[in-house]
Amino acid sequence: MRLPIDKLPNLQFAEFGQYRLNWRESGDGFPIVLLHGISSGSTSWICQFADSSLTDNYHLFAWDAPGYLDSDPLATRTPVALDYADALTDFLNDLGLQQVILVGHSLGALMACSFASLHPQRVRGLLLANPAQGYATKSPEERHRVYDKRREIVCDSGIEAYAQNRAAALLSPSASAEKIEWVKRNMQKLNPEGFLAAAWMLAHDDISLYLNAYQGPVEMIVGLDDTITPPAQVQQLSTDKQCPLKVIKQAGHASYLDAPIEFNLYLKQFSDALECTDSPKNRFPKDSSQNKASQRKVP
Repeated sequence: MRLPIDKLPNLQFAEFGQYRLNWRESGDGFPIVLLHGISSGSTSWICQFADSSLTDNYHLFAWDAPGYLDSDPLATRTPVALDYADALTDFLNDLGLQQVILVGHSLGALMACSFASLHPQRVRGLLLANPAQGYATKSPEERHRVYDKRREIVCDSGIEAYAQNRAAALLSPSASAEKIEWVKRNMQKLNPEGFLAAAWMLAHDDISLYLNAYQGPVEMIVGLDDTITPPAQVQQLSTDKQCPLKVIKQAGHASYLDAPIEFNLYLKQFSDALECTDSPKNRFPKDSSQNKASQRKVP
């Protein structure tokens, strides 16, 4: 299946609280907010934006997290997930979104859970795909190793080499050359400062701190070929949370790109089961994003 590049929505940008952020959006219905991982961005969700079974029923939003693409970096270089959650709060407030379904992939799962722990009434449900769990409970030596490994990428080999050498690892062994190239292109757009801030959060935070505080609907997805967040680790997390886990065959860490048909089916089933309705009550009485945002087309 060729990637539906022509279906990727325009990149938009605007001021949200203290940060200037960019995002993409498409669709009509109850809002689903897609949060990317440490080596990704808003373009990673191309196969979700292109699926009419989603966009005909839901309004999809995907941001570039602080420090990614043209989004301003966080005010701190040593953040925890709550720092990203605060930025997400401003993002949703200014878009007028009162309640959403949150989809967090990898490190985005940590961000999603932290937001849900702060604002449980605003999260209709959490779908955690290939969730990164963080290393806060590990030894200081392990935490240093996790961060220093990413710091060496930036300071020694560089982002370009990282993209060349690492892109295929995010996908299953059966992934097409086109999908590997798409992942590589997204990784080449990483900003060192934003990447290192996210790496610090990965090394020093713990998803369970936030996930255990959220009592709403939760479901998890993992790719059977995922070597970054292996199925056994995600299985344990879902067991601890006592929530359903969907395993996708022939999918690696970027399961939403490796197997979009299965991923989108699970996303729609999860969202449909929440029986969401997009009513005026779901939006704050603020100006629409279309009125406040500048737009530009990104090839």
